[in-house]
Amino acid sequence: MPAFSLKLPPPFEEAVKSMEREIMRFLVRSTGDRDDAMDLFQETWLRAYRAYPTLQSEDGLRPWVFRIASNLCRNRARDRMRRGRVIASESVDDARPAAGGQACFNLNGGPEGALHLKRAIARLPGKQGQALMMRKFAGLEYTEIADALECSAESARASVYQALKKLRLEE
Repeated sequence: MPAFSLKLPPPFEEAVKSMEREIMRFLVRSTGDRDDAMDLFQETWLRAYRAYPTLQSEDGLRPWVFRIASNLCRNRARDRMRRGRVIASESVDDARPAAGGQACFNLNGGPEGALHLKRAIARLPGKQGQALMMRKFAGLEYTEIADALECSAESARASVYQALKKLRLEE
């Protein structure tokens, strides 16, 4: 008999209920579009449901679901790029920083600050943006981010650091 025991994952319905809000928030922030996020949300849980019996332990549940969601976001973006139908929700002028070259990342400044932050995060390279959102908005630990992005914890930490560094340079 082993000296330790693995805690089995909870019933699927409990897993969904415990994580659905944070997964939806992650998807909305990743896609920038509520309809896309809803599609990916449903697909995330459908794929999780199909593979749920293979999950061995509760410990890996959260990063595993985030990995599914993250992969779906990447696939969606890649498919759109391939088809050449990238839908731009903002004009080139809107993507530039505010007057004087300063981007306003102060969320206390209201909707304008939130829009600047959203646009700045959208410009980050894939893993950096996803790692930053998982860490700062979803509260995942670096090991969980590493599991979700299929990289090392050091790489996840470096991605968050680089993302924050790029955002600060735009301020």
